[in-house]
Amino acid sequence: MNGGPRSIHDEAASRLHGAGQRYTEQRRRLIDILSRAGNPMSIPEILRGRQGLPQSSVYRNLADLEGAGVVRRVMTDEEFGRYELTEDLTGHHHHLFCSNCGRTTDVTLTANLEGLLADALDTVAREAGFADVSHRLDLIGICGACARTLATRVSGT
Repeated sequence: MNGGPRSIHDEAASRLHGAGQRYTEQRRRLIDILSRAGNPMSIPEILRGRQGLPQSSVYRNLADLEGAGVVRRVMTDEEFGRYELTEDLTGHHHHLFCSNCGRTTDVTLTANLEGLLADALDTVAREAGFADVSHRLDLIGICGACARTLATRVSGT
């Protein structure tokens, strides 16, 4: 997070206030859940095992948090989105998505690799007439566990 030692909760409260919203206990709980998760979560994952978080309220609160710039929706090839805290609160990263089981993993590149990627993408953007761009990289493939399961089925062992 830029600009000093403010907590995620202080920043969320400030952003919600700026959007004309209150920082309620349920929103605080959602921030805690997403903060601890370490990767984007679907609404069913957020709800799993958490008493007192009605599904309709989670949808509504996530929409408000997204509108205030506290969370962002990450689209995958699944039928539903996943949610995570915005990168300015957590740090720049990319995602690996398993197209078989939906597992999502956050990946942080080395500074050198991130720089090479940013330079290459800036060149592509500039050639297309874009300026002042940022990037998100989402890789879709098969996770190790699914690859082993699929290999076992194919080999018949």
